[in-house]
Amino acid sequence: MDVVQAYASVAVFFDPHLITLAEATAELAKLDTSLDELVEGKHHRILVCYELGLDWPLVAKHTGLGVDRLIGLHTAQAYVVYAIGFCPGFPYLGYLPQELQGVPRLTSPRLSVDAGSVGLTGKQTGIYTEARPGGWNIIGRTPLELVNVADNYFPLRTGDMVQFWRIDEAEYARLKGERL
Repeated sequence: MDVVQAYASVAVFFDPHLITLAEATAELAKLDTSLDELVEGKHHRILVCYELGLDWPLVAKHTGLGVDRLIGLHTAQAYVVYAIGFCPGFPYLGYLPQELQGVPRLTSPRLSVDAGSVGLTGKQTGIYTEARPGGWNIIGRTPLELVNVADNYFPLRTGDMVQFWRIDEAEYARLKGERL
């Protein structure tokens, strides 16, 4: 009926009226799980205005690095979408470069984080796809629409790759609301 992927597991939901647990287990055992056969995910470029970051002083203090160096590190590599969750379409991306790892969550979560906010904590970075409460360190914001529940628009999938690309505030304003 459904398959839900996570970091190190996959949940398989089935109708026990149509297939028994033993039959489902036998069918799953037949699957080729070798990495050679996995389909490569899509590559996405997410535009980010880092000037809209709220928590650069905290991140800089924790890492001991300047903001330009931190942005350079954040944009220097592609990240794997390891899981989707928390709110519709929220991608858990990893792993951060070593120099950016270990930044703790905020001591008090914000009551509302704007949609499009890019945050980081621990070893991960992610994108708030809807306005929600949240405790990650906000380092920028994308103008792109990454989720539209009404249209069933969810372009990011587990296994995809995301690379962040720096833009300025004028470009952010020009692109606000465009889809990925």
